[in-house]
Amino acid sequence: MTTTKKTLADIEPLNDKRMQKLKALSEKDVDTSDIPELDEEFWNNATVRLPVNKEALSLRVDQDVVDWFRSQGRGYQTKMNAVLRTFYEAHKSD
Repeated sequence: MTTTKKTLADIEPLNDKRMQKLKALSEKDVDTSDIPELDEEFWNNATVRLPVNKEALSLRVDQDVVDWFRSQGRGYQTKMNAVLRTFYEAHKSD
């Protein structure tokens, strides 16, 4: 198996056309060979992680950044939070 590095620009956007294409795929057309099976050991060691409480706040964000996230569709604020969380997780031990 070959691993190929991709950037966000390489990924086809998840729009209505792509969703229709994905929905048309049959189970046998989906390659899951790189996904490990979840065995009993996985479930024995699994833990439930409840969502962290969120705080509503007023935040000044560059208009082009807000426009881009909004253009991603429903849930854009959740995506913004995920980006901030990723940055936080990468830097919290500094």
